[in-house]
Amino acid sequence: MIIPKADRRVIFENLFKDGVLVAKKDFEIQHDTIDTKNLYVVKAMQSLTSKGFVKTQFSWQYYYYTLTDEGIEYLREFLGVPEGVVPTTLIEQKIPQRERPQRREGAPRRRYDNDEYRKRERA
Repeated sequence: MIIPKADRRVIFENLFKDGVLVAKKDFEIQHDTIDTKNLYVVKAMQSLTSKGFVKTQFSWQYYYYTLTDEGIEYLREFLGVPEGVVPTTLIEQKIPQRERPQRREGAPRRRYDNDEYRKRERA
């Protein structure tokens, strides 16, 4: 299928920026996040999948596309992106550490012994 160059470039830019892409299996609508036809998105991703640049997963009438390492190199060359730029899915994010609740000064630690455990009285 012939896809206009401008649409193909927009699709590839969005794929490279996020590293993933989602498309509904409906060829008559506009894509949700990209300003182009959904058919163009699905067919462009189908082409990249056949070349091994994208991994495809289909579930509940949605296509989920994930960029592979070879696909990152291909899109870098196609889009003219420098070597240091990577998709957001490959950027490590810091996980914030939770603060531990502080014990009150002088408060004894809770201790549960078997003496505190009460067995149920059986009748």
